[in-house]
Amino acid sequence: MVLVAHGSRDPRAAEATRALARAVATACPGRPVRPSWLDHTDPGPAGVLRDLAADGHSRVVLVPLLLTAAYHRKVDIPAAVASAGVDLDVRVTEVLGPSDGVVDGRLLAALRRRLGEAAGADADAVVLAAAGTRDPGARASVGRVAAALGAGLGVPCRVSYASAAPPEVGGAVTRLRAAGARRVAVAAYFLAPGRFHDGVRAAARSAGAVAVAEPLTDLPELADLVRRRVTAATD
Repeated sequence: MVLVAHGSRDPRAAEATRALARAVATACPGRPVRPSWLDHTDPGPAGVLRDLAADGHSRVVLVPLLLTAAYHRKVDIPAAVASAGVDLDVRVTEVLGPSDGVVDGRLLAALRRRLGEAAGADADAVVLAAAGTRDPGARASVGRVAAALGAGLGVPCRVSYASAAPPEVGGAVTRLRAAGARRVAVAAYFLAPGRFHDGVRAAARSAGAVAVAEPLTDLPELADLVRRRVTAATD
């Protein structure tokens, strides 16, 4: 099993991916689990595939550690598989975000857990802060997660983005407060810490948010979601 993360110059992000790989290995005993990164951190997925082929493996499941099926899933990952140039049966799973429009309950449970750690049960409105994308389909999938999260919590939930698309988190918090919310919390739609999450935290606090959740990192719900994606790709 090869996990493929986006990659970041921030060393905290790589460590979060390694921690998730360890959690997945625990959830999938007997299967080797290798982390890889598309950028900034070695090894890349093509190199890991070559190593696995050299070690005698014949089948590999590659899991994109991505929350939307945008450019990295559509272009970068297929290109990495093609560039490996190895005779392997490589199956690529769906991303961890919504698949065929369905938001997995494990993803929602992970978001709720992190939100509860940050804000308890006191929030009366939530902003779902995501990294951002220009892909309209990917933004629609983030919107579905926000709708499902808000419905599960019984509070309004609005989307915000750290880059590439409006609204930004401070504006989303301000609008909810102007509409009457007194305790706005921010759910982090991020797999790992880094510059985007740091910026979201600072902007949300400045706008009056009462809490900002940590990234999902290696939560057991996330490891179980990876396991389920692998099962779906290999059945």
